[in-house]
Amino acid sequence: MRQLRPALRLTTLAAASGLLCMGAAQAQQPNAGPTPSTSVPQALASTTQLETVVVTGIRKSLETSVNLKRSSSGLVDGIVAEDIGKFPDTNLAESLSRISGVSIDRSNGEGTRVTVRGMGPDFNLVLLNGRQMPASSIDGSAPSSRSFDFSNLASDGVAALEVYKTSRASSPTGGMGATINVRTQRPFDIKETIAQVGVKLVSDQSARRLPGEEQGKNATPELSGIYSTQSNDGMFGIALMGTYQVRDSGYSQANVSSGWKTFDGIKDNDWSGSNAVWGGLPPASSGDIKNRPTANSIYSVPQNMNYSFTGVHRERLNGQLVLQMRPVKDVVGTLDFIMSEQKFRQRRNDISAWFNYGGQFGEYQQGSPSSPIIYGERMTNSDLAMGASRIQTKNKNQQIGLNLKWKATDALNFDFDAHHATATSGANDPLGTSVTLGTASLNRNDTYVDFSNKFPVLNIKGTTLDPKLMELQGSVFGNSYQKNEVNQIQTKGNWKIDADSSLDFGLSLTEVKNRSAFANVQRDTWGGGAAGGPSAMPDDIWKVDSISKYFSRIPGSNDPRLFNQFFYFNFEDLRAAAIKALGSDSLLKASFNFTDDYRTTEKSQALFGQYNLAWDWGVPMDLSAGLRYERTKVHSPSVESVPSTVRWVSANEIPITFNGTTNASRDGKYGYALPSIDWSADLSADWKVRASYGKTIGRPGWNAIQGGRTLNGLARIDGGSGSVGNPDLKPLQSNNLDFSSEYYYAKSSYVAASYFRKSLKDYNEAVITPQTIAGITTPIGGGYFQKAVQLGKCAANDSGCIRDYIFANFAGQPGVDAANKIITAQPTDPLLVFQMGTFQNNERTSKLNGIELNAQHIFGNTGFGVSANFTKVRSNLSYDNNKAGAQTNVLVGLGDSGNLVGFYENETWTTRLAYNWRGKFLAANYGGVEGAQPLYVEPYGQFDLSVGYNFDKNLRLQFEAINLTDQYTRTHLRNENQIGAVTQLGRRIMIGARYKF
Repeated sequence: MRQLRPALRLTTLAAASGLLCMGAAQAQQPNAGPTPSTSVPQALASTTQLETVVVTGIRKSLETSVNLKRSSSGLVDGIVAEDIGKFPDTNLAESLSRISGVSIDRSNGEGTRVTVRGMGPDFNLVLLNGRQMPASSIDGSAPSSRSFDFSNLASDGVAALEVYKTSRASSPTGGMGATINVRTQRPFDIKETIAQVGVKLVSDQSARRLPGEEQGKNATPELSGIYSTQSNDGMFGIALMGTYQVRDSGYSQANVSSGWKTFDGIKDNDWSGSNAVWGGLPPASSGDIKNRPTANSIYSVPQNMNYSFTGVHRERLNGQLVLQMRPVKDVVGTLDFIMSEQKFRQRRNDISAWFNYGGQFGEYQQGSPSSPIIYGERMTNSDLAMGASRIQTKNKNQQIGLNLKWKATDALNFDFDAHHATATSGANDPLGTSVTLGTASLNRNDTYVDFSNKFPVLNIKGTTLDPKLMELQGSVFGNSYQKNEVNQIQTKGNWKIDADSSLDFGLSLTEVKNRSAFANVQRDTWGGGAAGGPSAMPDDIWKVDSISKYFSRIPGSNDPRLFNQFFYFNFEDLRAAAIKALGSDSLLKASFNFTDDYRTTEKSQALFGQYNLAWDWGVPMDLSAGLRYERTKVHSPSVESVPSTVRWVSANEIPITFNGTTNASRDGKYGYALPSIDWSADLSADWKVRASYGKTIGRPGWNAIQGGRTLNGLARIDGGSGSVGNPDLKPLQSNNLDFSSEYYYAKSSYVAASYFRKSLKDYNEAVITPQTIAGITTPIGGGYFQKAVQLGKCAANDSGCIRDYIFANFAGQPGVDAANKIITAQPTDPLLVFQMGTFQNNERTSKLNGIELNAQHIFGNTGFGVSANFTKVRSNLSYDNNKAGAQTNVLVGLGDSGNLVGFYENETWTTRLAYNWRGKFLAANYGGVEGAQPLYVEPYGQFDLSVGYNFDKNLRLQFEAINLTDQYTRTHLRNENQIGAVTQLGRRIMIGARYKF
């Protein structure tokens, strides 16, 4: 029997706070999350209470983290608190982004969701103290995502973030990229009595780069407090933690908010031929389009151009209560309650120019895919749209859990855990979650957009703003709701068979309930005289402002051709004027009677076993081999809105009226055996290699499996759209291989490289099928429509001409309301074709490959250190930009990332300068037909600076600057000219103090 190497008796709390700086160190973790089993002493440590060593200095932390990295099995990275109540970043997602292979999605300049090794947010499982976390969000309709939003949690009460990149039999399923465990503070870990308070002032530059109605305060407060103690005999402990944070911020955005249409080059707008489509460009013979795309290319046209200005006010409240008891020496009980509440209030003004695909002119790029350099349309007295929005939502998370650890004998340990957790997102406003009022002046003439620069430049010929021309248009009062609930029981055990081997085993029962609901109150009255005309709106509510000054950081925003003016106005003032004009508020408030209501329940049972062995074959080796079997049943009842009437209210606005609801229900089930193997060997005193294999699954999004049918309430000239779920959809499967080599050339300094490969199958592909619904017809192509084309000599794509002819010649006939400019579908009209999206499993096997490179160097005793990491990911699940139509084998989140960090530390000062970079990646894959598009986030890099000063042993002062160089973000579709959005943000400065009593 070989002599075992001594196990390191340290929790991740002892790991370096500098793991933040490195993003490279991999650490042995305690049993709060999935436990890496290595040599026998480490395997035993996974089920017993470890000694906790608290290290607060960066250099000492780095030294400890390297030792932990060397002794771990599989690939595990971690970030830990620098001290009690002091996490390296104020945002947990931003901390995670320092780890190799981890990149983040940002919202309003703050990290929210994470992608790991190219696997998007929905394919990474987030645990809280080893327990499955519920997740909820608001997305403008019935919410669907499983991904956890890290902005809900303040960092002050977090002890560590643990990232498990290779699978374990003991890990819950769902983490294909990684399983991320958020571990909170425990009084038995802290040991001593502590009491401390913290205060910060936060100044966000973006809050002041807005029109007056949206501007926030110059500085907002953050408060935090922690108290923890245990009895003298160590038999009882209690910890209380709380934070309250307020942040005012904002952003200005230029975007094609209604998307683009993409066609094969052969498609045009010549309705006398056979290739005409609504939105197609004029044929080359017309001479209207310079470099008109050729027949063997594809091209895209925008549906609108929009500039928006949004102010955001956020309040975040977090609290934790932890009770621990050791009634006898070998039993430890922990009861904990954790809550978070986040309230958002947003105010937005915008200006839009819509395109109706008539009188087109411009210039296109050569080659394929081809996007416009300039796209324009000739028009007279069209609408110049301006809107005001109000969004008020609340996210609330609660978890209560009980954990019992029992050391039955020296060789046998048990862990029992039960918890109930909920996440709820919904309205914090009686008007709904997202409400918009539209206005317009009907004096817009020839319009074009120049897309050749980073900033798209809108030009409108011979048009000026005039408050006397402003009139009320349509409105949308939407109300979204999501509640996600997790009930889970887990039992684990560890049996020490002998000095060289052990067995981990356990079972779990998990029930996840999800409710996604939505209601929409929409007033679809557009065009001149829609609500009493300009005279119905008071002139004094409109305030003129310029556009370019809110985009000063973005190249091209100072272009003199820009239509550089808009009206901003107060939402409440406009709504009051609208109620007066309409005589009622019935269409100006949301409904809390959810007409689309989808409920899904997943019940899973799992059983696992894992054998751990340590031995010598010339060099020390460790092996952990396990198997997890999990089966899941899905039940999804729903309430669906029933469509009744279709009305044509403006050139390209065809709203659908719903009347009543119907019930439906669908079911599904699946089961999987998931093996995992971790092996490691010390080839020399300085060189370690690892290899891992595991099979994992990623569960489908709620929208993919919820049983109901959803019809979008607004159809277009080319038809309607909607979706229907598939509860029998199987999870995405992945067979994973990982190889790693690490060389430790000096104390706390090393280089490491790893290679990972994922073989993916049962990909959840979105498919689009045309469907009709009995009795639901459309005026497009109907009798009146055909007579306007045949007798009125209107082009089939000239909706303005067709409507004018119908109102002039068929006023008062069935379905024709000339006074209100509405044409209602008749029973003899064609059936409305809905492009319905659903999901199915694709049997194709796809590959994902990547490398991670890490380096860390400490410059002796100088106090200086540097670290860097880089991750490169490649896959055949990439989007084909040169192919029109929906694409299914596409992986969202795929992209490269890297970090470069330098730091200095002595007894008084701590300074860290970090650069985080993420390469171009696919953020979304929009379905549809002509509207099917990829959405790429362009490469983004950000510098962050933090400086700490220890005034004395009790008082620490802190300065932080986020987005130090004031970067902006930009998205595009098939190429850079086909812009999605460009967003100006700002720096965020924080000054704070933390005092220990």
